Amino acid sequence: MPPSLPPSSMLLALALSLSASPALAVDGHYQTKTPYAPQQDPATYAAPPAGFQPIFTQLVARHGARGLTGMKNDAALYAMWQQAAAQDALTPLGRELGPDILALMKANALLGYGVAGIENPGYGNLSQTGIEEHRQLAARLLARLPALFAQVGQTAATAPRQLVTIHSGVDRARDSARFFTQSLLEHAPALAPLLYLPPAPAPYPQGRKAVAQPDGVNRFLLYAHKLAPTTDLVTDPANPYYATYGASQAYQRYEKTKQLHALMDAPARLPAAAMHARHVLERLFAPAFLDQLERGASSYADTGSYTFTSADGKFTRTMTGGGKSAIRSLNAAATKLYDLYAISAGMRHEVTADFSRYMPVEDARYYAAVADHEDFYQKGPATTESGGVTWRFALALREDFFNEVDSLAKGDLRHAAKLRFTHAEMIIPLASAMGLQQVLAPLPVSTPYSHANNPWRGASVSPLAANMQWDVYRNGEGQLIVRLLYNEKETAFQASCDAARIAPGSVFYDYAKLATCYGHVAARQAPPLG
Repeated sequence: MPPSLPPSSMLLALALSLSASPALAVDGHYQTKTPYAPQQDPATYAAPPAGFQPIFTQLVARHGARGLTGMKNDAALYAMWQQAAAQDALTPLGRELGPDILALMKANALLGYGVAGIENPGYGNLSQTGIEEHRQLAARLLARLPALFAQVGQTAATAPRQLVTIHSGVDRARDSARFFTQSLLEHAPALAPLLYLPPAPAPYPQGRKAVAQPDGVNRFLLYAHKLAPTTDLVTDPANPYYATYGASQAYQRYEKTKQLHALMDAPARLPAAAMHARHVLERLFAPAFLDQLERGASSYADTGSYTFTSADGKFTRTMTGGGKSAIRSLNAAATKLYDLYAISAGMRHEVTADFSRYMPVEDARYYAAVADHEDFYQKGPATTESGGVTWRFALALREDFFNEVDSLAKGDLRHAAKLRFTHAEMIIPLASAMGLQQVLAPLPVSTPYSHANNPWRGASVSPLAANMQWDVYRNGEGQLIVRLLYNEKETAFQASCDAARIAPGSVFYDYAKLATCYGHVAARQAPPLG
């Protein structure tokens, strides 16, 4: 007999114990580096209508809190600090900055060392906060749908269903999947034989020697913003990923356009940029030292080599800067300091340094708004004139959600859950592709984005471990209804689909009407596993 799941009451208690406040749990202005907290108390979720039982759930989640992706901004800022120290151009607070930057660099260089499940320690890995974000997210999913998982676990030996898991192939997404599923199995060991990593789509690139991807990887769904000819080329118009590949190439061309960079760089040309940079940096560096930088007499970059060794002496990492992260202006220096402030919020287990000392609240709020401005145009809804280029490559991911429910409608119950793990660059476009009312608000080029005229915020659209989940219920007549949770908050589908609600104001939608509203046409055959 396989081990059984805990009683439903225990699963509910687990969910309640793991829930944070509905408000973001971390104070500060960290933009998309905001550590995760569920946005609604699960005790307040609406109960499904009488006669409906959970039959399936699916999610897509961003990886958890991580370190810096590479030794760039930290090393450039440290080089600036070293020169200021050599010139005796540091304030008392500024003298403390250098050791804190070095501590952050060391923590990133060694990140994940000694942590079971992290294969390659170093920059870009999940922090302990990021690991815990996914462990708790899994436990809350299990506890939210106790009847579904109890039924799935109890019939694992006789009528097995699958918990399909896919990820982008990038370490931090793969590791998020691993820690998520480990947590599921710790709380519900009976689910262990149901975990399934489907084969990666293949063969790609078309017309060239195929590049094999590990089981569980799906770049077309979860890394579509960076599809490359060397790994993902699609030349056959009949291929289901042909449109996705084309949309990815269009997006990557868009990222290089002068028009985009003009939009993204607009805040740096305003007087507020110089004002905030001075306010941040004069607390740390002597004015004369900053004047040198402002008039172009000095510049700094991520050069030099640094060697860091773990506390037990068994792991050593040498990092050498690439010289591509440059500081040639006060605004660049202050922005890089903000980046360190933001990333440190999710690394509090690894770095004791408090970078909020170097970033006053009013300045942190300003730099978060600038980052929102940049992400709005680069990853978010962008302009009305851009025609959805920033999110059309996520339509395949949106369709994958619908395809899973199509299979249920046809009686194919092989999948009990589908779990996907990705990046902000996919979560943000998916939110736009779904037409969520608080997200899909493009602006004409003539109306620049600002916090004053647009509700789009990176901290709520894609914090670390951001997620979108669909819970699917069925009644005795076979009717399917769906509830959408966005960062674990009951959320409306696009406004034009209000008629698909099972009742005015309900958070449950009739699936058939919802699919019609989104223009989804069910495939003639059930989609392949994965």
